[in-house]
Amino acid sequence: MSGLVGGRVDLLALVGTDYHPFQRLVRWVDGWSLQRPAVGCLIQYGTAAPPRHAGGTAYAEHDEVGDWMDSAGILVCHAGPSTILEARRRGHRPIVIPRRAHWGEHVDDHQHRFASRLAELGHVLTATSQQEFEALLDQAVDDPELVRIPPVERESGTEEAVERFGHLVSDLFR
Repeated sequence: MSGLVGGRVDLLALVGTDYHPFQRLVRWVDGWSLQRPAVGCLIQYGTAAPPRHAGGTAYAEHDEVGDWMDSAGILVCHAGPSTILEARRRGHRPIVIPRRAHWGEHVDDHQHRFASRLAELGHVLTATSQQEFEALLDQAVDDPELVRIPPVERESGTEEAVERFGHLVSDLFR
């Protein structure tokens, strides 16, 4: 994949598998990678146009994405709960750019609300503009601990939430 430095994945960006193109995230990471040629950037771009400067792949197998997550120092992603949970399980505090409905990136703004809440809790970092995003990436390169956490086995409250959900579903079928 062109755009990678010696095949390294220093920064991994994931847009997920939604059918809505997430060109904004691809463009932001690709533009930043042009300014930082020593950083090996790989973008999983889905249905968006491929990056021009960074390495890119439309889709990848789950295990391959996991390997990239393990080796990457910086993880950038959309605000998909599964992607964020997997990133945190692997020791990342991801930089999250939520998809927005008014740009045709999703059907509604649930990712924006979700990412805002996670940012309030300190679980993710977010940016609302390309300038803020690039500043976060620069900070992450200068201070890798900003985007690292101890790997999370399970988010607190997950088992309880699943149990409550199970009870709600059971009640529907009584």
